[in-house]
Amino acid sequence: MDARLALAAVAYEVNTAHIETPPVDWTRIGAPPAPAVLPLTTPPGPDPDTTPVAALLHRASLRLRTDGWCAGTLTDEYGSLCSQGAIRKESGGDRNLEVQAMVVLLEAIRRRFGPHVESVPSFNDSWADGREPTRMLEQASVLADARGV
Repeated sequence: MDARLALAAVAYEVNTAHIETPPVDWTRIGAPPAPAVLPLTTPPGPDPDTTPVAALLHRASLRLRTDGWCAGTLTDEYGSLCSQGAIRKESGGDRNLEVQAMVVLLEAIRRRFGPHVESVPSFNDSWADGREPTRMLEQASVLADARGV
């Protein structure tokens, strides 16, 4: 196989030797343009004055968007949070409010993915990035707002 590749390379050089090619002007070639960074927009959520659980879940989703998402721990060494860690941080130490938010979040997750989801941490840890956990926090905030909790 190596001999055939070497023969093909020689044949290519012989067949294209007569073609004039201008030298490349490297000064005209710059770095590719940087990708456009979309501004971090606040996703629509419930009115913060409606219900405490809905507001907490909405703030937790915003926290994941700003601080970053992680799996396997409440908070990693870079300050990123998991779903439960974001809820805990935004609850301000109110464990009752945190528990209510976790219950609503688990119900929203089970509505979308089925009853086989055991817990919020297991759901959070099953993803490679934070898009779906963040989206589920938003959906849970809408569910909590609709319920008035």
